[in-house]
Amino acid sequence: MSSATSRSASNLSPAERTTRRRRKDARPSELTAAALELFVEQGFAATRLDHVAARAGVSKGTLYLYFNSKEALFKAVVEDGMVAALVAAEQHLSDHHGSATELLQQLLRGWWEQIGSTSMAGVSKLIIAESRNFPELAQYYRERVIRRGRALLRSALQRGIDAGEFRPVDVEATVDVIIAPLLMLAISRFSLRLCGQEVAPEAYLDAHIALLLHGLGRGEATR
Repeated sequence: MSSATSRSASNLSPAERTTRRRRKDARPSELTAAALELFVEQGFAATRLDHVAARAGVSKGTLYLYFNSKEALFKAVVEDGMVAALVAAEQHLSDHHGSATELLQQLLRGWWEQIGSTSMAGVSKLIIAESRNFPELAQYYRERVIRRGRALLRSALQRGIDAGEFRPVDVEATVDVIIAPLLMLAISRFSLRLCGQEVAPEAYLDAHIALLLHGLGRGEATR
């Protein structure tokens, strides 16, 4: 930093210093937000760091102050969005003392509100499309997102079975059955309307949860 720049910085008022510091602290989030937009629009392979920098309104050099590669930037996008949502869901699971039925509904609706209905849902489509070409990122996504999401659903199902609220089921297979329609709903927002244009996402989610809980119930009608 030049002496002129140093003198200029030292002459800033306390309010101006605070504004500059807040701007610097917020920049990583601005960069990940821009990266998410471009990853969803263009895919991982086609997204370039200079495009991310331009979208965020900074220089490429500024971007490199925070992220040393496109892979690091992608991981930050996932950590800020999906992993943060999973951490909150894990805490909710730990704190929940109601029924397993309520818990399962809350987890699924929480997924839609925090991931499925947002741009983060496009990351799932990206991973499916590009995992063969970027296996290290796919493995990272599996460990940080897929395994943790499955563990949440597994715990909710097992809690209901142990309490006699749900009938005994193959838990791992049921987790797959829960996830598949949600994944289809998320992907359809960024591809063909595979779930049908006439069905609102919220209605789709309601139907999925209703069928799921009916199937898990212990009544004669579910046999």
